[in-house]
Amino acid sequence: MADEARQNESGRRLFLAGALAACCVARPALADADLDPGGLTFRNFGISDNGSSFSRFDSTFGNNAANPTPSRVLAIDNDNGLARIRFDTIRTEVSLPLGWQATEDWERGVAFSGDKRYRLILWRVDFAFEGVNDAEHYAATKGGTIKARRPGVQAQARKLGDGSFLIVYENVPPSQGDTERRVVFDLVLSKPGNPKEGVLMTLGVPAADADRGLRLMALLKSKLRIDW
Repeated sequence: MADEARQNESGRRLFLAGALAACCVARPALADADLDPGGLTFRNFGISDNGSSFSRFDSTFGNNAANPTPSRVLAIDNDNGLARIRFDTIRTEVSLPLGWQATEDWERGVAFSGDKRYRLILWRVDFAFEGVNDAEHYAATKGGTIKARRPGVQAQARKLGDGSFLIVYENVPPSQGDTERRVVFDLVLSKPGNPKEGVLMTLGVPAADADRGLRLMALLKSKLRIDW
């Protein structure tokens, strides 16, 4: 989680002039179809525990802040294998598979599977503060920045049909506690009517689960609700 958080830090000027000068710009592809869960549901990514996992709080994992707190559970949907979670700090609601946990601090929401192999982070993004013009500029430059900072990581960005952007990072080094390399997905969304603000949703999974991770990102995106 620490590596994935550092890779995707928002509000810490990832796009400093020097970093941009050192990297190649990876331009997003033309608009593509939206993400597709491929027939998978939230039940494929969790366990049927009636939401009991969300009443537990693992303060040793998932958030490096001094005072992480459990996130608010709005509803448990056993039939669909999901819990509706509110990240109050970033005014965002997500659906998570049952069996996961969710915490937040002053700037982000964090969620992770019971075995901690699947990890999710959500941030608010001020594109001007990050040194870019908008979500497209962010997506077009971030992959190159990460590649410059972490040689060996491969990155590709593409624009989805609804105007959001997906960045895929492959060959990401394992973090502490991981046993294999990772694949990380960034979903970048703009605030309607204000391209200077947005939300970044990051999902990291084991490299062997890359396809399943992309299917989960489709499910997460379909249920995401943002109070802009």
